[in-house]
Amino acid sequence: MPPKKKTKKTTKKIPEKSENDLEAKYRRSVLDVAILQDHIALQCESVKKVQSDRIDLRRRMRHMEQELQHEKQDHRDVNSDFSRQYKTTQTELTNKVKRMEKEVSQLKEELVLCQEELSKEKREREQVEREKDATIADLQHKLDNMETDYEKILHENLDGLISQLSVARQKWDDKSTTLHQNYKELLSEFGLNAQHI
Repeated sequence: MPPKKKTKKTTKKIPEKSENDLEAKYRRSVLDVAILQDHIALQCESVKKVQSDRIDLRRRMRHMEQELQHEKQDHRDVNSDFSRQYKTTQTELTNKVKRMEKEVSQLKEELVLCQEELSKEKREREQVEREKDATIADLQHKLDNMETDYEKILHENLDGLISQLSVARQKWDDKSTTLHQNYKELLSEFGLNAQHI
């Protein structure tokens, strides 16, 4: 009986240690996945902000172009009697048009930069997605391998335990047979039949 207890204790310790290692690796994997998801969420917010800014810039540009058209129309409608005032207004409008055109040019440049940044963000996001998928696949592969290894260890331990139990049972059967034979002989020396007792 003592060998059975020792074998059970050793087989219990190995799975507990393996389960702790597996849980630690699983927790690390969950943390890695959460970090990647947070990173992707931040990039998505950044892309949304860039898109919103681009829409606002386009709206401003259209508004400024409309203002420019209104100013030109007002300019044509000015009376010839106010030619001097017209010239002054024309000069002011010309300066304003130049400023607006310069601003439109700057806005177009900013739009190009925003589009480039958006493309970069998309590429980075796709890269992060690929890395995340590769990490998840790698972790899944490792989990599958660990599961196979643990099954193999468990089967080997169970097979060893069964063979040990078989050997112990054989010993007990042999010992039991020997004891019964000895008692039969002792009883027969005293003149007793073992089947009647």
